[in-house]
Amino acid sequence: MPSATLSQFEDSLSEKGVSVTRVCTSSFQQHLNKLVDAPAVGVALGDTFDNVSLSLSETDVTIDPTPAELRSAEIGITWASIGIADYGSLVLTLTDAGSELVSLFVERHIVVIREADLLDSMKSAIDVVATEFNHTPQSAIIATGPSATADMGALVKGAHGPRDVQVLILTEDAK
Repeated sequence: MPSATLSQFEDSLSEKGVSVTRVCTSSFQQHLNKLVDAPAVGVALGDTFDNVSLSLSETDVTIDPTPAELRSAEIGITWASIGIADYGSLVLTLTDAGSELVSLFVERHIVVIREADLLDSMKSAIDVVATEFNHTPQSAIIATGPSATADMGALVKGAHGPRDVQVLILTEDAK
């Protein structure tokens, strides 16, 4: 993945008020623990990324939350299968582990994505998603920034999803 794609992704996220941090896989858990300062729920990452060092079991994050834990959580941690550089969007593939609920019903959503999963354009992302979904039917959300609406006049953040979004880009060498 060209460094221009990574830079464009970071710039697009910043324009939408999304904080983005590059994190080495080896220091992921330590970095995540610094971010989790309130009740947090998440979906398993270690199996998704096939890397035990990305497990949330050594963090303060509740995996496979009950409905009560989900309601009381302020932070949700999920993964994105694709990052779209030109929009600063994230493809969140829905899972049986409740990734949609974990990403939508919290005040702050922390999204983890591998640098290798960043694509330059929406067209590239749609092509990849179409190919994957043709092999295995599933659902996904394309999320762009914090939830916001102006349905009633003034812009309101957090009306239909998280008020704050943070993206952690997993790299081999954090910069």
